Order: sequence, then C-alpha cells, then structure tokens
Amino acid sequence: MKSSLKYAMLMENHKPYIAMLLVQFIYAGMALFAKAAISKGMNPYVFVVYRQAFATITLAPFAFFFKSKETSLSYNLIWKIFFISLFGLTMSLNLYSVAIKYTTATFAAATTNTIPVLTLIIAVCLRMESISVRKLPGFAKVLGSVISLSGALVFAFVKGPTINFMNWYPSTHNQNTNTAIKNHPVEEWIKGCFIMLSGNTAWSMWLVLQGCILKQYPDKLRLITLQCFFSCIQSAIWAIAAERNPSAWKLGWDVHLLAVLYCGVIVAGITYWLPVWTIEKKGPVFTAIFTPLALVITAVFSAFLWKETLHWGSVAGVVLLVGGLYSVLWGKKREGGERARNEQNIDSNKEEIVLECITHQ
Repeated sequence: MKSSLKYAMLMENHKPYIAMLLVQFIYAGMALFAKAAISKGMNPYVFVVYRQAFATITLAPFAFFFKSKETSLSYNLIWKIFFISLFGLTMSLNLYSVAIKYTTATFAAATTNTIPVLTLIIAVCLRMESISVRKLPGFAKVLGSVISLSGALVFAFVKGPTINFMNWYPSTHNQNTNTAIKNHPVEEWIKGCFIMLSGNTAWSMWLVLQGCILKQYPDKLRLITLQCFFSCIQSAIWAIAAERNPSAWKLGWDVHLLAVLYCGVIVAGITYWLPVWTIEKKGPVFTAIFTPLALVITAVFSAFLWKETLHWGSVAGVVLLVGGLYSVLWGKKREGGERARNEQNIDSNKEEIVLECITHQ
C-alpha cells in the first residue's frame, strides 16, 4: 500500500516534466513535418491555410463546451482580435513556412530559442517591462539578449568543420559536406534566415499583445480559437493572391495531408493545453527551460531523415543561443523573486502600522 502510494506521488511530481518533454517532441515534429511537406512541393501559404483550418476545427468544440468565463464580444474587441491574428499568427506562420523552404528544420528549431528574448525586447520597447542595468538581474537579461541573438547569427552564417560523429552518411559526405547547403544556395539560405527571424519577431509581438487582449477577453480557449479562425481566413486571402494554380490546393493521402493534420490537430490541440497546465503547476520559467530540447530532437532526426551534417559553428551558435536564453530566464526569475519579497515586506509593514494604531487606541 505504501509503495503504491509512494509511486503515485512520484508520478504526480514528474507529470510536469513528462508534459514538457512531450511538448518538445511535438514541436520538433512540427518543424520536421513542415519541412517535409514544403520540400515535397506543397505551397507554404496553402500549408498555413490548411493548418489553421484544422486547428480551428479541432479547438472549436472545446471552446463551445468548456466556457471559462462569460464575456461579451464587442465590435471593437473583434477588430482587435482580428488585427492581432493578422500581425501575429498569420504573419508569423506564413513567414515561418516560407523560411523553412529555404533553410532546415534544425535551423527553425534553433531560432525558436530567440522568441523569449525577442519578446523581452519588444516588451521593453513598448514600456510594458523595465530593465535596470545597474542591478544584476537586469544586466543578465540584457547580456543574455545580446548573446542569444548573436548565437542565432552564428548558427546561420558560421559553419566551420563538420562534426564527424554526426556524419551518418560518409559516402554522401565526400560528395557534398552538407545536403542542406546543396539544396539551398547561399542567397536563398541568407534570405531564409532573415525571414525566419522576422517570423519569430512577429510571433513575439503576438505574445506581448496577447497579455493586453486577455485583460479584455480572459477566455483563453475561445480567444485562441477565434484567432485561428481569423488567421485561416487571412491566410486564405494571402494564399489565393500568391498561388493561382488550383492544383496547389489538392490534398492527397501523402505527407502533405499528414503534415497539415499534425500541425493543425496535434500542435494546436495538445500544445495549447499542456504548457498552460504546466505553467499553472510550475510557472513560466520552468516551461521555457525545456525549449532547447526541441532543437536537439530535431537535429538528431534531421541527420537521419535528410542526411544533414552538423558543423561546429552551428554548435557554437546553439551554445550561445541556449546560454543567452537561460541568462534571460535567470534574470526574470530573480527579478520576480525580488518583487515578491518587496511586496511581502510592504504588506508586513502595513500590518505592523495597523497593529501600532490599534495598540495606541
């Protein structure tokens, strides 16, 4: 009895870790499936339309039956959600899909580590968050931001020697040091890198604006469902303008259908619930710490699936990316702890003043 109770408690404590591992595997799969579908000829804009359509269909029943709060939607609020969807989901996902055509799934997974840093920079520029460089946590956040963005540039543009123990295909390696570089000329690779970083910036802007809109419409599930719906319509207009060939919209029983189903159903369904649940259990910093795992998973699978050869320059970029990310997270956690202690001291001082007033009376 005691052993079973102990095992149950152990599993309960490890649930957040298991949840975040699953989320990172799902994110890695998103990059791999998106790369596979677009490399096989699927139009990137059409891919986003189908992805958002399946996401809307998946989330709509949950949004209808699981109402968190009764909140009314005014016309002003609907327009705000529409524009946030346009500059966040629609723009970021379309830029991501175009960029992954010119780069690799590994690079896409690597640059997601810049999103917390870019979010911090945008929040500071919009004066939604302040940084005191004179204090150690503030300095760590600034230094981490610089290091992380530098790591993204190093990963993109510095190759260096190949990693021999990651060369699974020595025969092809002699012909070409990197299949990804062969498929993508230097001009396309550079263009793809900047498009990917632009997409991450748009996503970071969306995350910042989410905080503002949630204050007016706190029903998170309905809000994300509405945004997926608006994003689907916006992406459809974008895709129709960019792709006039009707055959590009056909879905067969192939990797194209599998990719849009995976990204629309699995990514939208599971990765919406699990991170929110984990944040409630362990906090946002705990959730963000697991972000680099998606990069490791994607790199390993890409080496097997697409014969990608990793370079030491890319490893240096990853080290800078992850180091900068953890520096920012440490600074935010330290500042949050100091803020909580200050609030606690203020509350205790107020209680002491009240007690003194009562005793004097």
